[in-house]
Formats: sequence, C-alpha cells, structure tokens
Amino acid sequence: MLARRRVLTASVAWGLGGLAARAGVVPQTVPAAWPTKPLRILVGFPGGSSPDLTARLLAEPLSKALGQPVIVDNRPGASGNIAADMVAKATDNHTLGLMINGNLTIARLLNPKTPYDPQKDLAPISLIGSAPLVLVVPASHAGAPRDFVKLGLQAGSAWNYGSPGQGTVAHLGMELLKARTGLAPVHVPYPGNPQVINALLGGQIHLALLPPGLAMAQVQAGRLKAIGVTSSGRSSLAPDVPSLAELGMPSLDLEVWNALVAPASLPAPLVARLAALVSGIVRAPDQRQRLYAQGWQVVGSSPEGLANRMRQDTILLGGVIQRQGIRNE
Repeated sequence: MLARRRVLTASVAWGLGGLAARAGVVPQTVPAAWPTKPLRILVGFPGGSSPDLTARLLAEPLSKALGQPVIVDNRPGASGNIAADMVAKATDNHTLGLMINGNLTIARLLNPKTPYDPQKDLAPISLIGSAPLVLVVPASHAGAPRDFVKLGLQAGSAWNYGSPGQGTVAHLGMELLKARTGLAPVHVPYPGNPQVINALLGGQIHLALLPPGLAMAQVQAGRLKAIGVTSSGRSSLAPDVPSLAELGMPSLDLEVWNALVAPASLPAPLVARLAALVSGIVRAPDQRQRLYAQGWQVVGSSPEGLANRMRQDTILLGGVIQRQGIRNE
C-alpha cells in the first residue's frame, strides 16, 4: 500500500507540474511561422521495429499537412531511452519522439539513473495505438483456458515464463498476474520475443505474454494455445480469444502502446496543433487499416488523453516495480 501511495503521489505531482507548465509558469514563445525547417521524429529502436513503422506511417501525411519534410531518425539503444533523452533535451521546437509506454511511464522507476524524467521533461501529444498482450502456452498444454489458474497453482514454481527482458511490460504484466492469482512461475528473460516464442515451441518455458501480432500467427498455425488477453474486454486484434476476466481471473487491464511526444519546452499551441493533425491522420480509414495490420488498435487521443494513460500505467506498473523491487540498471 505504501509503495502504491508513493507512485500515486508522484503521479499527482506530475499532473500538477504539467498543468503549471502549460499554464505559463514555464515561459513559452510561439513562433510566428511554424515549422520553419524539417521536423525530426526520433525513434529509439531500429528500422523495421514497430515504433519505426508507426513513425514512418505518420511522416508523409504530417509533412503534407505542415509543409515541411518530416524525417524519421532512428537512435536505438537502452530500450528506447537514448532517443527519449534526446527528445527531452531538444530545444529547437522541431524535434518529436515516437515512443513506447515504458519510455513514458516507468523508465525512472526501473532505473533512477535514467537521464530524463518522463513526468517533467516530455509533453504528451497523442496516444496513437494500443494492443493487449495474449497469454499463451504451448499447444501441448493440458486443460481448458478456464482451468489455467488451477493447473498453475498445482504446478507452483515448476512452471516458468519467458519475457523479452527485465522490466518490459510482458515481464511486469506476468508479475501482476502472479500477484493477483497466486501463481508462481519463475521468470526467464530473453533478448526479444522471437526467442520467447522459440522457447515456448521448444518446451523450455510454459507460458508468456505476447503481442497479438506475434501470438495469433502461432495460435492459428496450431503451435501455441491462447488462454486470454490482458485488456478489460475482448480485442479486435484477437477477437476469438476471451479476456482473462471472462475466464474468472482478475482483470489486468494491461496493454502495450505507442505515442508521439515532444520536449516539455514545445509551446502548448504547437502541441495542440500536432495532436489534432496526428489524430486525424491515424483515424483516416487507410491509415487505420495500416496500423491494424501492424498490430495496433487506433486511438488517436488528445494530449490530455495520453497524459491520463501515462499516469494510469505509471501507477499500475510502478506498483509492481515497487512491490517486487524490480530494477533494470
């Protein structure tokens, strides 16, 4: 309870600080004509990654709307935090960042040495897309989905689960599931989800949380079995898979997502303009379909909507980090 209160207090302070900055406590000068040069969208992952694909989907229509080139600049490293720090420190009013939820919520909780503070140094623009995780087991797993918890309690620590690394949403989500159900599988970290899938197929691990874009191809091929999705209800990305709540488990209400942000120094009118443009772009039928094919349910939120989501996930995942003493240093 104390850990949750600390995270909640930090989140409230963040909200008040952000409102104060946007109200003019931090001086902001709006350029008479903007943009005056090409915009950069920094991405903290390699070309071909999910954040990279989303950034490139935005670049062309955003360039047409703003009348300046929009360049995607890949700066991979530190799970996206190198690029996030570059965005946080940018002062040119022409640098943005396409980031995943970990960069915008729990980065400093996992590693206090993280050089930027997502709560103070970044301005939310728009939550672009979200997706639940799918709880999967090998196809040989015995029992119906409704028997999963009963079988897992019987197995205790004889079960293990894989994730794409310490402090990832898949790792924290499984720890949250353990806390709410009494399950006790042991964590086995891997370099990425492809290795997690190989370990599932090879029988080295017993379960994992995977994005639907990866999970459902294996499920439909009969190589993995889907138990449920971590969202509060069913997802259009995996329509035949029940939510965990439907199976009688506690709802995790957990998703992965990506979003567009700016340095906190970007004037509020420019943030609002960008948010309106991005929301219109991603909600257009052709772009919505492209994002869906990449494994995203389109959101296209306001800055306030993204800020609320950042606060909620900081509390949810921050509580797990605090209780379990998880660090990624």
